[in-house]
Amino acid sequence: MADPVWEVTPGLTAYPAALTRMQGIAAGIRAGSESERIWLVEHPPLYTAGTSADPIELIDPERFPVFNAGRGGRYTYHGPGQRVAYVMLDLAARGRDVRRFVAALEGWLIDTLADFGTNGRIIPGKVGVWVDTAAGPAKIAAIGVRVQRWVSFHGLSLNVTPNLNDFNGIIPCGLSEPVTSLAALGHGATLADADEALARHLPAMLARLVA
Repeated sequence: MADPVWEVTPGLTAYPAALTRMQGIAAGIRAGSESERIWLVEHPPLYTAGTSADPIELIDPERFPVFNAGRGGRYTYHGPGQRVAYVMLDLAARGRDVRRFVAALEGWLIDTLADFGTNGRIIPGKVGVWVDTAAGPAKIAAIGVRVQRWVSFHGLSLNVTPNLNDFNGIIPCGLSEPVTSLAALGHGATLADADEALARHLPAMLARLVA
């Protein structure tokens, strides 16, 4: 089948507008009027609440706007310097396996991090992609997806150069471990560098869906 449309939106994209557009594209994919799409954006500082979000994990509700995302998972931060990739795929044509889809996203992030000399890994029972630091494991990327009538939307976020203090208003994904970024690990990567690596490893991610 055809490759998904690859779209990068410059600047900061308001979350409500992104959510509305993403839902519209997903509906179009289901109806056959839209192509699959990988949409890369950057958001202004905000927190999103997934379907399993526990209000006690929203430590500072006045810090940034909080939006109900409708995806799986708990509280997540989005902001400048973080690459968000919304992944809208027709899983009915790509294997009908949600667990395999999430594993493919994890592999995509791990492959991308390897391009920057960073060893990403999965920790069983904990969501996202992790790296080992001198202080112990730290989360560098989050995954939160929704699949509706076999079309995926929402996706992942990779910390490239965000202000890590902005995560302090929540317990990210309900986990006590710290978060990190490529910048905090000493890499001078930009969002454009991350985009190039994500694009380079997209074919392998798609291949994992039907392997």
